[in-house]
Amino acid sequence: MPGSIAPLHLIMFVAVALVWGFNFPVAKTGLMHLPPLLFMALRFAVVAIILVPFVKLPRGRWRQVIGIAFTLGLVHFSLMFNGLRDLDAATAAIAIQLQVPFASLLAAVFFKDKLGWRRALGMAIAFIGVALIAGEPRLNGQYLALFLVIGAACTWSIANVQIKFLTGVDGFALNAWMAVFATPMLLIASLVLEDNHVVIMSEISWTAIFAVLYQSIMVVVFGYGCWYWLLRRYSFNQAMPFTLLVPVIGVFSAVWFLGEALTPYLIAGGGLTVVGVAIIVLRRPKVASPGAERQ
Repeated sequence: MPGSIAPLHLIMFVAVALVWGFNFPVAKTGLMHLPPLLFMALRFAVVAIILVPFVKLPRGRWRQVIGIAFTLGLVHFSLMFNGLRDLDAATAAIAIQLQVPFASLLAAVFFKDKLGWRRALGMAIAFIGVALIAGEPRLNGQYLALFLVIGAACTWSIANVQIKFLTGVDGFALNAWMAVFATPMLLIASLVLEDNHVVIMSEISWTAIFAVLYQSIMVVVFGYGCWYWLLRRYSFNQAMPFTLLVPVIGVFSAVWFLGEALTPYLIAGGGLTVVGVAIIVLRRPKVASPGAERQ
């Protein structure tokens, strides 16, 4: 049947969504033991060690890769994980989905990609959903943390534009070399902005180690390895709907494993956000680059 997905590949798509969705409570748990910038530096260091031996040099593309490492590796993940530290994982899983509306806006600016009324409607619905969550009493004044996550979503969309201008470097190689350059950037930022590195590393817990390894091995090596392999076999139209499972899994895994409250505001706001994002990606799925690593 044309356009159908083989059962094994369907399982792989769902497995990737599960790994990426469960990443929210795992990351939140890791942040209870490690400061955000150090956490990310360790994560990217592991990714670089694993992937670099297996990828080609991005010859003639070094400046672009370093630029992406700065925007995506340093700025995006710094904002995301500093926000997630003080915000519940379920809310973060929903708010970060605004990266898709932001990417759609920038695609219209940089690539003359016509928005159309359907995608404009989807963007409006997604923002209304996050605004609904922001107005919930449960947020308890954590507006700065929410703003940081939304800023991370916006920064991701900027990196998405950078990646679309990058040619001749596949997604796996980009992840590997971005990790090489993001690691020292994050480490320097951590040394300047965070404290007690020697004590933290000498007393690092198995929970923190698990969180770092999950982030690097499961999210990047396994998750993106499967994702890129599947994208060589299926169109974006077939693949992108599976990404809509990620925030849903993120919310329910945070509720299940962290005991976070599943409130009416979260259900309504999250539902609106996912519907809005769905309208955007199903209407024009290529607003997001396959190489743009997501939280």
